[in-house]
Amino acid sequence: MPKDKTASHERIIPAAKDEFLKKGFEKASMRSIASAAGMTSAGLYRHFADKEAMFAALIEPVLEEFTKQYGIFQQRDYQLLERKALDTMWDSGSDLTVFLDLIYQHFDEFKLLICCAEGTRYANFIHDFVMIEQKETMAFLDTARERGIPVKDIRPEELHLLLSAYASAIFEVVVHDFSQEDAQHYMKTLQTFFYPGWRAVLGL
Repeated sequence: MPKDKTASHERIIPAAKDEFLKKGFEKASMRSIASAAGMTSAGLYRHFADKEAMFAALIEPVLEEFTKQYGIFQQRDYQLLERKALDTMWDSGSDLTVFLDLIYQHFDEFKLLICCAEGTRYANFIHDFVMIEQKETMAFLDTARERGIPVKDIRPEELHLLLSAYASAIFEVVVHDFSQEDAQHYMKTLQTFFYPGWRAVLGL
């Protein structure tokens, strides 16, 4: 009769998270993870194909939720564009609030993603996110022009630099281990600093 792997799997996950957080992906040891989980290294490979698969298991659920929330806000922004209610898009600040809540619900996982992922396919998470946001922003501006909204032209490389600065600033709360209370204050400051600039640059 096959053994139930659930119990051992549940020991591996916290052991792997602790090891990756302490050492980063590249220096993390499968042997150390196995020891902390009370099993052999060979036993780990009955659950995960390799070290990166283990790392992925820790952060993929959070990435899926992040992507889902990003899609929700995209849809909202297009709805506001159709209603020509862009002031609401800028004034609500709800996207930062929701993303901040998500970060602090899964702080360890975001710490892994932002600070411990070197050597994995997730190492360029912020850059990859900025590339997606750059593409979506350019498409949004094109749609605004089609709707007769006079937006400003911006070169893609300039938009990329601005988005990189913005995204990096958001995730500084993870890099520097802000408390959630401090992060909430910081996000209000970010909103005050960036939003008028975005409106001026994009003309929205």
